[in-house]
Amino acid sequence: MLLRSILLCTSVCAAALASSAQAELKVNLLGTYETRVFDEGAAEIVAHDAKNQRLFIVNGNDKTIDVIDFKDPKAMTKINAIDLSEYGKTANSVAVHGERVAVAVEANDKQANGKLLVLDLEGKVVSEAETGALPDMVTFTPDGQYILLANEGEPSDDFKNDPEGSVTIFEIASGKVTNVSFAGLKKQDFGPSAHWPSPEGTTVAQDLEPEYIAISGDSKTAFVSMQENNAMAVIDIASGKITKVFGLGLKDWRNFKFDVTDKDKATVLKSWPVMSMYQPDAIASFTHNGATYIVTANEGDARDYEGYSEETRVAKLKLDAEKYPNAAELQDEKALGRLKTTTAKGDTDGDGDIDQIHAYGGRSFSIFAADGKMVYDSGDEFTAYLSKQHPTWFNSEGEESSFDKRSDDKGTEPEGVDVGTVGGTRYAFIGLERMGGIMVYDISNPEAPKFETYILNANPKGSGKEGTAGDLGPEGLKFIAADKSPTGKAILVVANEVSGSTSAFELE
Repeated sequence: MLLRSILLCTSVCAAALASSAQAELKVNLLGTYETRVFDEGAAEIVAHDAKNQRLFIVNGNDKTIDVIDFKDPKAMTKINAIDLSEYGKTANSVAVHGERVAVAVEANDKQANGKLLVLDLEGKVVSEAETGALPDMVTFTPDGQYILLANEGEPSDDFKNDPEGSVTIFEIASGKVTNVSFAGLKKQDFGPSAHWPSPEGTTVAQDLEPEYIAISGDSKTAFVSMQENNAMAVIDIASGKITKVFGLGLKDWRNFKFDVTDKDKATVLKSWPVMSMYQPDAIASFTHNGATYIVTANEGDARDYEGYSEETRVAKLKLDAEKYPNAAELQDEKALGRLKTTTAKGDTDGDGDIDQIHAYGGRSFSIFAADGKMVYDSGDEFTAYLSKQHPTWFNSEGEESSFDKRSDDKGTEPEGVDVGTVGGTRYAFIGLERMGGIMVYDISNPEAPKFETYILNANPKGSGKEGTAGDLGPEGLKFIAADKSPTGKAILVVANEVSGSTSAFELE
């Protein structure tokens, strides 16, 4: 465990972006469970069993669900490793509700249908169901009546086998399985901001890759993010019907500042004639004044395989001479040239050149209303704050030695998100996959969130391989309310994919 002094982003950090009349959120590192396995996905998704005070953690390295004794978060120990290899290749996601544990299991053949396994709290399989291809995220409805899975349906590396994306709904009481298909949808249903990154001939259902699911507080509605497609679908859970689909909009970087090149070995924040797709990974929902809102961590992602890739760099684009009269200047590697972009979007007049550059990810978090309207985006606040507070490892992989490396990609890559209430104040917790750490915002007013603090349990001068860099690559976040916590206070648990560590932070 790193020294607690490393966790030093509370009131000082918060003052950099916002001041608040409310009491300051205090963050205390309780403890860290370490696998000491670097960059092998040894800690990915985490779920909490309140009855026995245990954590269930997806360990991609061992291909198990690790069970951690959480009664004393200061001294977490592994008490079991659930081996599910007889059911498929690996577990991708885990969730807990009451006395049930749900696990999404990928098939040995990645393009084949996977499985949902329902376990008891001791890890015994009590029921199972077939899902769509590549179930990558699993969740319960708040009332515990249904389990839903996002089935990505990723193609084979040669792109010759591309299964459809889908959503599986499992009714626990009856065992009924509903597979929600996107086969009836058309591209125009999603609007102009949706992204279609696959080659010609790919169907809409094949192109859509459900990434994450958030459920409304009344357990009636599922919101499904399709990351690569910059889109979302809304599903009525009881009927299994898609009720709405929409694109998530585009971000105009002429209004914000960001660093777009890794070749200058410097932090240069500028506005550029670039639109980016928000493309969220994890999403979470909350209810405010009776209305449902969705929080998105805008990581960004491309369809990039050996047999097909939409991704290239701005330097390799054929830019429209009228729209970009200074193309040669823009395409220099110390300008926009290194920025990763798509060849599948931007030719607005169909003449074969690019009229609008589109980058991946919003480098931010957003809040959407249930009808698809964006009510808030954090803009370039992550960039502005981190470049000032941590100038020597900005846009890094989490170590100073990789400073500026991610500028041409997607920056800090906000990936994980959860929402919870502490002392009457609702917060959003957003994990930054690349640079590490958790951005915390007060979202009591969904249309005007306030930056609260940056939680950091890392040593940028350390080495991830040697185990001295602390928590790297936060993947799964789990907020535990005070009445479910072993300490009687709210806790945020973070599973870190790169460092293979899981840390618990007490909040008050």
